[in-house]
Amino acid sequence: MSFIEWIYFFLIYNGLIFAGSQKLFRLAGVHGWLAIIPFYNIIKHLDIIQRPRWWIILVFIPVINLLMIPVIWVEFIKKFNHNSKIDRILVILTLGFYFFYVSYFSSKTKLVDDISFSGFERSIGSFIFAIVIATIVHNYFLQPFVIPTGSLEKTLRVGDFLLVSKFHYGARVPSTVITLPMVHDTIPIIKTRSYLKSPQLPYIRIPGFQEIKNNDIVVFNWPADTVRRFFVKEKGVIKPRDKKSNYVKRALGIPGDTIEIKDGIIFINSKKNVLPDRAKPIFTYNIRSDKGVSSNKLKELGIEGFIRKFVISNLTPRSYEEILNYILSISKTSDSEYLVYTDDSGIPLSIIRDNNIIISELIDSTKEISLTYEDSFKVERSNVFDTIYRVTQSKGLSNLNFFPNNKNFNWNNDYMGPIYIPKKGDNIDLSLDNLPLYKKIIKDYEFNDIEISNGKIIINNKEQDSYTFKQDYYWMMGDNRYNSEDSRVWGFVPFDHVLGKPVFIWMSIDGLFNGIQNWKFRWDRIFTTIGLDGEPRSYLPHFIALMVLWQLFVFIKRRKSKN
Repeated sequence: MSFIEWIYFFLIYNGLIFAGSQKLFRLAGVHGWLAIIPFYNIIKHLDIIQRPRWWIILVFIPVINLLMIPVIWVEFIKKFNHNSKIDRILVILTLGFYFFYVSYFSSKTKLVDDISFSGFERSIGSFIFAIVIATIVHNYFLQPFVIPTGSLEKTLRVGDFLLVSKFHYGARVPSTVITLPMVHDTIPIIKTRSYLKSPQLPYIRIPGFQEIKNNDIVVFNWPADTVRRFFVKEKGVIKPRDKKSNYVKRALGIPGDTIEIKDGIIFINSKKNVLPDRAKPIFTYNIRSDKGVSSNKLKELGIEGFIRKFVISNLTPRSYEEILNYILSISKTSDSEYLVYTDDSGIPLSIIRDNNIIISELIDSTKEISLTYEDSFKVERSNVFDTIYRVTQSKGLSNLNFFPNNKNFNWNNDYMGPIYIPKKGDNIDLSLDNLPLYKKIIKDYEFNDIEISNGKIIINNKEQDSYTFKQDYYWMMGDNRYNSEDSRVWGFVPFDHVLGKPVFIWMSIDGLFNGIQNWKFRWDRIFTTIGLDGEPRSYLPHFIALMVLWQLFVFIKRRKSKN
């Protein structure tokens, strides 16, 4: 719905409030004509049911109002002697139109001095109020997230639980009006959609106090349609902006920058990009050894994140169930042998022994592995292996899976650009050569009709040779460069898709998605900050000490009170 359509809707609904409430206003000793004054009529509803006037704020906060308005409806008809279960159900199911029956047709309508609440109703009221407070915090201040993939691995790890600030860059008012609170796009357990696609509010953002800077880590809604399974090409599911899949990446390019990738190295405005201290970019390396690249020797060097291959020759249904949570894939190579891939941890020795599994690891002479610069130097200096070198794609080797998915741009993981990142108000010259870079912005993010006719660019039925951008855009990339689906694949991220800034890791679990029996708490990452300089530092001991002091204070205070 457009802004004008929302005004029409509000005026019509305000008229219905007047028609349904003016007689009840008079019965409560309030002038009936006050029921037609927008906003003030809601305040008078609150006065009649003896609720604080500031509740009107909650009535106009999207999502919160879905909880508060039914509460006001129920209490309002209770004030006029309609307190049965069927009364409460009908006023909610009829979206408040039950007021007309109470006003004009019911014989038992009269003003009640005090509204009584049962213990059950008070409990429900407390529960609703708790959800309201939690939803306000969730939508406008801090929202928890968990890292599901390794696109920022070494910087943010799979299994990190984040708190994301909504107010740094300015909190977005939810566009999706009808949705379950505290839920993103899917209802847990039953796995069904948690919202209705319409009506939709226009894009509104509360002003923030900080702008996105180069190399900031940012949470945003994926600007493509949506994703059910990462790194799997499938038909998208069209969703509202605020219900698209949540991503976290690093904003390497900000509005007005020109970004270029050469030999896998990022250049911003022709200068090599310098990442913060805590950033750990990962590149692909080949390690070679005539004696074989031993997994145990890599583990001794503290290297993680590589793939191991095993052959199992006596796999049974029972032993398969035991190893299932530890394997990445399995294939049958013969009647009695299976080829199994695992992460660097392999399969626990206890499980191998308990199930009498006959297993051997395949040691290849060459292993492709993802490493940070520091880890690659560690491997090289160790002299354990013969050679190590970084793997890059050749310049001019076209890959249509990469932005802008056009055969005229020979871009890939390691060579891309230069690309200008649009800034709000910028006017650029448009041509058939650069149109593939900005077509999605013009059409999908700024909602224009665009077509090519006789070699001319037609925007909204007019021939154009330039375009002025309506909002800022960003270039988002993961630190795990070769295992990250990011702007190199789907291009620019509009500012209206930006969700917030990760500020804190409050929990971190290794093996989070491998079953609870495989969970290992990363104590050194719990209660650490994000995005600051220097080595990460856990504030968990400080938090525990604070809690102990608080409990001691409460104990002493209670003891003094008893005395």
